[in-house]
Amino acid sequence: MLRDLDQTAQRVRVFRRGELLASGYSPTGLTRAVRRGAVLRPRGGAYLHPETAQDVVDAVRVGGRLACVSELARLGVYVRDSGVLHVHLSHGASRLRDLPRAARRHWRPLHRCPHPADASVEVFDALIQAIGCQDPADAVATIDSALHLRLLRADELDELFRHVDARKRHLRGLVDGRSEAGTETLVRLMLRAFRVTVDLQVVFVGVGRVDLVVDDWLVIECDSRAHHSEWEAQRRDRRRDQALAARGYCVYRPIAEDILYRPESVVAALRGLLGRPRRRPTR
Repeated sequence: MLRDLDQTAQRVRVFRRGELLASGYSPTGLTRAVRRGAVLRPRGGAYLHPETAQDVVDAVRVGGRLACVSELARLGVYVRDSGVLHVHLSHGASRLRDLPRAARRHWRPLHRCPHPADASVEVFDALIQAIGCQDPADAVATIDSALHLRLLRADELDELFRHVDARKRHLRGLVDGRSEAGTETLVRLMLRAFRVTVDLQVVFVGVGRVDLVVDDWLVIECDSRAHHSEWEAQRRDRRRDQALAARGYCVYRPIAEDILYRPESVVAALRGLLGRPRRRPTR
């Protein structure tokens, strides 16, 4: 029965007992539904859909809302690390002892007031929090990802950066929502040190779209295991590389693991490739 109530991927609602009784549950039926897991009851008087993510359940259990990188990761936005639970709490919160694991607590007032029944903060506030909690490059990648997923509009950027720490407002000039993955943004930011021209999401007739083109001769494709683990996908990529090579382009494919955890190896590869002049091919 709870499955039929208002619930979307972006909005997770906390239902109240009276609301569920009005929807058709009897007091006994609601108790039984909780016992068999058809309804979740993280705390007294608060109920959740049975398929609610555990991070949301944990946040509601302490009387808070899922926030910052935890909420963004739930929505599919790039964040570096969502292993620590981020919860927004009111100053009157009294159930902090119920936090199930290490958590980062956010207390500052929100700029977008969520609906009283919402179990998470608005994306706008989650992004402000994530800018403060992450390194600059990851913060830019997070904003790029939110723009790409259309969870943030380009005309909201100026307002967003008015609310972040003054020391990070310069990141506004680095944002580019054309990146389709956080790793693409991270490589784009690495390339700034080389003073090169970088084009994003370039389409080649007969080949398709590529992630980045540097100085109109170097194509960079940021590969992840999720999208390139099958041989069929690898064969398709190698044929694309071959077609680009026939036109005079060099292709470099750093893997996501190196971009994220061994960035110095990617920078070294870029330095080796970009350290000598090249003849630009004709597109």
